[in-house]
Amino acid sequence: MKRKLRMGMIGGGKDAFIGAVHRLAANMDGLIELSAGALSVNPEIGYESGKLLFLPDNRIYTNYEEMLTRESELPADERIDFVTIVTPNFAHFAPAMMALEKGFNVVIEKPMTLTLEEAKQLKAKVEETGLTLCLTHTYSGYPMVKQAKQMVSEGALGAIRKIVVEYPQGWLSTLSEREGNAQAAWRTDPSKTGKSGSMGDIGTHAAHLAEYISGLKITKICADLNIVVPGRAIDDDGNVLLKFDNGSNGVLVASQIAAGEENALKIRVYGEKGGIEWHQMEPNTLIARWLNAPAQIYRTGNGYMGSFAQHNTRTPGGHPEGYLEAFANIYRNFALTVNAKLNNEQPTAEMLDFPGAEDGVRGMAFIENVVASSQSDQKWHDYKL
Repeated sequence: MKRKLRMGMIGGGKDAFIGAVHRLAANMDGLIELSAGALSVNPEIGYESGKLLFLPDNRIYTNYEEMLTRESELPADERIDFVTIVTPNFAHFAPAMMALEKGFNVVIEKPMTLTLEEAKQLKAKVEETGLTLCLTHTYSGYPMVKQAKQMVSEGALGAIRKIVVEYPQGWLSTLSEREGNAQAAWRTDPSKTGKSGSMGDIGTHAAHLAEYISGLKITKICADLNIVVPGRAIDDDGNVLLKFDNGSNGVLVASQIAAGEENALKIRVYGEKGGIEWHQMEPNTLIARWLNAPAQIYRTGNGYMGSFAQHNTRTPGGHPEGYLEAFANIYRNFALTVNAKLNNEQPTAEMLDFPGAEDGVRGMAFIENVVASSQSDQKWHDYKL
């Protein structure tokens, strides 16, 4: 790369958890610099946040409309190359659409939009402009997840027969949205988070991981959503039976009322010859179990890893790589892809290995279909896009 890519951030001010995570991830490989920001809906907090991040006064904006308009008017060698949108779900679509219309690439938090129709419109705009959109499904950035995907795609497990994915958390086991927890307040408010709570927040991660590793697509579901904590406005727990486009089946569980659990995302994928198992809280290990051979333990950072895992590994074996590194892998691959396009070069398959607009549409379809299935008396619900 001849220079760092210039990033403008929408949301993510000084009191926002995920904004700091995005900045750390974007900065990890030295490919990106924060150059501008509309960091809060509160102008005072936005300005203070910008100063804390050492942005010049003229690149701290009061809102995203001002930032996108003024940045688009700057010379090409000064303006931002892309925007990162780290606002709550309801405030994703409008800034993403405007950014694309102004000629900026986009990184956006998941789920991509508030509705499936918005997601389709955004995907169409990406295709129309030829720009790059990256969706931060963090867990697909782990080296061992990429190893699992490559093993499946190369036929190591044979034809896939069953997928079991679970994502239990316990942080919403009480009515914390009424106890001053700001994260809980917007994530349990349907006007801000969308049709689904736990399935929209973490079930989408589980569904994406199942499709990402297996290379399969969900075609039918049978869903049961629950509001467990009295007084909550939206689901905090759910179970989904799955059918995939090769005829295989699966189970997906997402719960935020599993008291005592932290972030226990786990996936198992079984084929004709064996199965693989990965735990997010032990991310540097991939377990492979074989029908007619001893089990194997794969570890991040070793020479036997495939090309995709190696491309996304930074440290020698035995040095843990975790959540921030996985997040950074998504930013790194996005940055390498954007830079290649700017230089009229073809990105490699490893560079292009990050979630995009199609994943965003499928994530919104998952939410819409799960809610529809749960509200229906019919056992199986066709997965509609």
